[in-house]
Amino acid sequence: MRTATLPAVTEAVLREALTGLTSAPQKSLSPWLFYDELGSQLFERITELPEYYPTRTERDIFTAHASEIFLELGSAVTIAELGAGTASKTGILLRAATNFQPDLLYQPIDVSASALEAADATLAGIRGLCIQPHVANYITEPYAITRQPERKILALYIGSSIGNFAPAEATAILRNLRQHLQPGDALLLGTDLAPSAHKPVEDLVAAYDDAAGVTAAFNLNVLTRLNRELGADFDLTAFAHRARWNARCSRIEMHLESLVTQTVHIAGRSIPFAARETIHTENSYKFTHAALDALLTGACFTATKTFTDVAQTFAVTLATAA
Repeated sequence: MRTATLPAVTEAVLREALTGLTSAPQKSLSPWLFYDELGSQLFERITELPEYYPTRTERDIFTAHASEIFLELGSAVTIAELGAGTASKTGILLRAATNFQPDLLYQPIDVSASALEAADATLAGIRGLCIQPHVANYITEPYAITRQPERKILALYIGSSIGNFAPAEATAILRNLRQHLQPGDALLLGTDLAPSAHKPVEDLVAAYDDAAGVTAAFNLNVLTRLNRELGADFDLTAFAHRARWNARCSRIEMHLESLVTQTVHIAGRSIPFAARETIHTENSYKFTHAALDALLTGACFTATKTFTDVAQTFAVTLATAA
């Protein structure tokens, strides 16, 4: 395979696959590789599963506190969202915002064009809403946020997406976002909270290893993508989904475990796997309130108000750009 002739997106996939699978003792793949068209669809199904509490809990927080959030902001806004997906929960916030201002510019940023098309259909009918989508991988590609005169920018990074990244990476993502903002602009950040007396580890693990196998299909789909886009020869029946709680790092880890000794080929490279060796595909960090404050402070934001559910399983934090 001649990488020089590949489309830019495929080159990025190849670069990530070869780096992650050949350059370190623990094989890994970046979670942004999950989100091809099928991966985006599978993730939407995950958010509707009975075991997957973060989506419905965050939605309930938005429903209960959306008006309070915009009252707290105190002026008209332009809204931009990182990793918007289909914007299934965002509509709650957008409808609340239009109660405070006659028109609203919403700028969803996502790697999946099909997800943004679905978002446009989901949000159709909200009065005064103008949607300006931007297809981009906000982790690896530049993106722009349009500023309107005399309006703050409210950046949304919801759905606990920030938890997919190690602390240094998470800080870098928020610092990059901060560079698009001015002092007084705001961030609304969704984070999943660490286990507690009200949130047993067993419930946490079940959210990433559901009985219907949707999360397993989502995890395995990354191998399907590499087969399709790079001509790799992963045998999906020779790998299995695993979800593990890492208490030391306060994170759920998702892995793909090789069930046999095997060799996989990608772009002319032979990649050996031992039986039970894993590909680490995703982390989902769970935050204490202290860790959340440290993350925001490190990215030059100041938390102004935090909203949680009664059981303290999930937090939505409004922060100001310092």
